[in-house]
Amino acid sequence: MRLQQLAHPRHDYSYAFLDEFAKRELRRRILKAIAIPGYQVPYASRELPMARGWGTGGLQVTLAAVGPTDTVKVIDQGADDSVNAANLRRFIARMAGVQTTTDTLAATIIQSRHRIPEERLREGQLLVLQVPVPEPLTHVEPSVTRARQMHADADYALIWLELHEQLVRYRTFTGGADYPVVVYGRYLMAPSPIPRWDTPMLHQAAHLTLLSAGREKRLYAVPPYTDVRPIEFEDVHFQVESQAGRVCAQTGAVNRFMNEVPQPDGSSRYILSDTGYAAKLVRRTQGEVVEIGATYYDEQGRFYHTEFLHHDD
Repeated sequence: MRLQQLAHPRHDYSYAFLDEFAKRELRRRILKAIAIPGYQVPYASRELPMARGWGTGGLQVTLAAVGPTDTVKVIDQGADDSVNAANLRRFIARMAGVQTTTDTLAATIIQSRHRIPEERLREGQLLVLQVPVPEPLTHVEPSVTRARQMHADADYALIWLELHEQLVRYRTFTGGADYPVVVYGRYLMAPSPIPRWDTPMLHQAAHLTLLSAGREKRLYAVPPYTDVRPIEFEDVHFQVESQAGRVCAQTGAVNRFMNEVPQPDGSSRYILSDTGYAAKLVRRTQGEVVEIGATYYDEQGRFYHTEFLHHDD
């Protein structure tokens, strides 16, 4: 018997790319984030073979959590086929040897930039959101030291003042994506640049949500079945983007989050933002037997937690 036969096969990289020390550190930080919902936990963001700002924070969390039996789905603003989503999905599959999918129901880990899938996630699934700016107080308090002190004191008066100024000037909340929320009645949190349509999906969700900013070296979590409330006044309520009157040109779906596609004649065409969900609807219309999960909003645009959103009737 030769010595070479007793040695381990050569590996040019660790399983899932990150070395074991990096994964151990990330997992410990994740556990702390889960224990303190909404709290920003610092971590040592590692170098990856892609530029910061292109999903390195979410990618590190995915690589630390993924295992050989997982099935991974990666989306970018709802699309499975965008360049960024395809590259990240290919990298994860190559480094971890896992199966990939475009079906939300089949995935155990879903990494996303700027969207949450239309189909409800279930217990046991992990949603990883890429975050560019984890600090929700940045635009009202540029000092990091002061912002951390405000979090410690739960002093969010400047955010309330900003909302009041918006109402005085424009008679509505002008914030779009990344609308600030309060997690478990304690910490103000930036839910990543998801549209307001997706913000309620974090409330009392059955799945675990991990949010990570690689460039800012911060991660935080929303554990399953945790209250996530958008900040609002008692007499002026939080509202999602209206999808009334919009019909998907590919599937005929209504009251789903749509992408607006300008046409040469100046009109607009609407298609579903969630391409995986749209593909299943198309296959069903073609006569295939497809499992389509329950959605967060019904066909009348009502959120499944009926008391969460205040609808204007």
